[in-house]
Amino acid sequence: MCYDDNARPPMPPGTPGHAHGEDIVLTATDGNRLAAYYAVPDGSQAGGQVIIYPDVRGLHQFYKELALRFAEAGIPALAIDYFGRTAGLTARDDSFEFMPHVMQLKIESFFQDVTAGLAYMRDPDKGAIFPVGFCMGGAMSLVSATNADFGFGGVVAFYAGLSRNFGGRGTVLEQAEGIKYPVLAMFGGADQGIPPDQVQSLTDKLALAGVEHNIITYPDAPHSFFDRRATDFAAASTDAWQQVLSFVSAHSK
Repeated sequence: MCYDDNARPPMPPGTPGHAHGEDIVLTATDGNRLAAYYAVPDGSQAGGQVIIYPDVRGLHQFYKELALRFAEAGIPALAIDYFGRTAGLTARDDSFEFMPHVMQLKIESFFQDVTAGLAYMRDPDKGAIFPVGFCMGGAMSLVSATNADFGFGGVVAFYAGLSRNFGGRGTVLEQAEGIKYPVLAMFGGADQGIPPDQVQSLTDKLALAGVEHNIITYPDAPHSFFDRRATDFAAASTDAWQQVLSFVSAHSK
């Protein structure tokens, strides 16, 4: 479990602006209806947009509030759910048994859902779009970075699992040399599920492919340092926020 139901996103650096968000329903090209949450700044925009890939629990309240934090920082944000095909539009709260639905995920249908999200957001006046993923969503962020049709400005991954085989396509590490966009990836040095040699392998493969990348390891931070443990690891979480905002700003045009 990547966080508990009481976990809330850390505040981004700086003085937050005002924003508002709403629950929406997107429709993919195969007819799948998926829940999403869209948040936009009430005032000026900083540049760039993000599409949030949650962890295994899908569109949990944590990710709706994270979308609002991005919007308060001047960045429109859309958080999407993974499980419309198998769980419908039901709530993703503590009663949701996510694992049976996780096991049914397919990359091809996930890409269709991402395409629906991008179509909803696409606006040249708002700048490039960046996936920001967590845990399983971090892996999905890196996998979706192999799709040149998405037209991302870059991709962001928090503690992405690197060794899971996604739908027979191979692990994230096996697909890494096919990544098309600049990468910002952040890991916890005390994360026992993602060993340092895998993080180094990701770095090496991106360098070999000539992909711009910034791979950051926070030495004492565990898995989920940005969500479930954000209070305990406030310095890492604050720096991670700054890294994301700087990355989006630098690549948003």
